[in-house]
Amino acid sequence: MAKRPRCGPYICGIDAALDVVSGKWKGLILWELDAHRVRRFAELRRGLPGVSEKMLTQHLREMEADGLVHREVYAQVPPRVEYSLTEHGRTLNQALGPLGAWGSGRMRREGFEVVDAAET
Repeated sequence: MAKRPRCGPYICGIDAALDVVSGKWKGLILWELDAHRVRRFAELRRGLPGVSEKMLTQHLREMEADGLVHREVYAQVPPRVEYSLTEHGRTLNQALGPLGAWGSGRMRREGFEVVDAAET
């Protein structure tokens, strides 16, 4: 049985926000679409090393349902589909900025290796 998305009630704003960004790849999808504005599915997959096609599809559908991602389908052969952030998705990405800065500081403090997605 498929898991239904939560629609509250929530304990606090952080609970509601984490409900939307829960999942290993959603934050990275937001980052990739913010950095490149528009991406086709294969471009997103290449930009997110390790994500499976199934998981990327699932997260994109959830993010579209949450109003974070816009999916544009072009009627041509072969079909072309492009993804971009909605205004709502851009505001979420801005809200995640301080969390990203905290994570960057943690990587420096702990000496964690950074993966360059362009090299994978």
